[in-house]
Amino acid sequence: MSYIPRALLAAAAAGALVLTGCSNPLSADQAAEQNLDGRGPITFAMGKHDAAVVLEVIERWNAENPEEEVTFAELPGSADDQRNALVQSLQAQDGQYDVMALDVVWTAEFAANGWAQPLVDELELDTSGLLPATVESATYRDTLYAGPQNTNGALLYYRTDLVDQAPTTWAEMSDSCGAAFDAGIDCYIGQFSNYEGLTVNASEAINAFGGDIVGDDGQTPAVDTPEVRAALQTLVDAFNNGVIPKRATGFTEEETNLNFVEGDALYARNWPYMYANAAAEESNVADSFGIAPLPGEDGIGTSTLGGYNNAINVFSENKATARDFIAYIQNEESQRQFMEAAFPPVLASIYDDSALAEEYPYLPVLKESLENAKPRPVTPFYEAISKAVRDNAYAAINGDATVDEAIANMQAAIDAAGR
Repeated sequence: MSYIPRALLAAAAAGALVLTGCSNPLSADQAAEQNLDGRGPITFAMGKHDAAVVLEVIERWNAENPEEEVTFAELPGSADDQRNALVQSLQAQDGQYDVMALDVVWTAEFAANGWAQPLVDELELDTSGLLPATVESATYRDTLYAGPQNTNGALLYYRTDLVDQAPTTWAEMSDSCGAAFDAGIDCYIGQFSNYEGLTVNASEAINAFGGDIVGDDGQTPAVDTPEVRAALQTLVDAFNNGVIPKRATGFTEEETNLNFVEGDALYARNWPYMYANAAAEESNVADSFGIAPLPGEDGIGTSTLGGYNNAINVFSENKATARDFIAYIQNEESQRQFMEAAFPPVLASIYDDSALAEEYPYLPVLKESLENAKPRPVTPFYEAISKAVRDNAYAAINGDATVDEAIANMQAAIDAAGR
């Protein structure tokens, strides 16, 4: 993911318009000061695969606000294609997408490039009832640039027929692996293939041991520390001593899901979607599994976040309506709809609803996980930094680099990404 300074974006767009005979456009900074009280119809852009529940919210909004209707703009299915469509529109200083559903890891990039409207003053959102980690994911350099829409957190799935309770630390989990080995199954599995899932799993270990990947500025590398070294060494040791099977270096979420549901692992790190599969009638662990927060160094660990943040296009003409629609998505009725569609909400109070907890038994544990969660690095250089983390973590867990070598290489690659 490349970072393009605002000044270069504005200059390039202005030059292009002069060549075509158009008047000079506003810069991103100037656009951020315009249309703050603009009201009228708006367009909401989101990838097609996750849009169903939001379409229901849009229908309800339109019935209540016929003068300010929201039109849904379908973006491509893949995350890369979604991002490219949004970036191309924004680089042309187009206001066609008034509200943009951003993957949580894109938020800092869009903010740094001046594409996302700062949600301050008359556009300020009340975030007091939201899960704090979701607000952190939408905040760049102490300014809120998006409204959290939905989230996701990791759970530890475990076999209740083999252990009495879930471990709260990595050491406890390692010590209990004898139960797995006696049963002829793997101890712990997660997402350790060289893709974004490994960035997530490595970040969770780093954060659980008190480390960080980048500094508060979103670009200074922060991995050359005792905390990060201890976290990565713990993962390497887990592969070396059999706590994590070597074959897990090829696991994504789906391999993790299939192996746990088949009964081939004592513990598994995965998202809440696996709960329904594990509890299904055809599952080999339907009556013998439980859930808990991830283990940490000295207690409950740290999940990373999934989900979407809704940003206002800085070139939108109707920012007041856009702000109100984002707030509408965060209200109790909308967030309840999200939960009923198995789309984890950002409104904390939803997790305390006893009726929903009966329908979704993982809800109280998911809340605990989210209360101890952290976003992935909030940085405008996310793609490059994610690659630095996963490539070097992968080298370490495969024995292709020592922990010290992996951290040194990671530190250098993160430093290069921010330049």
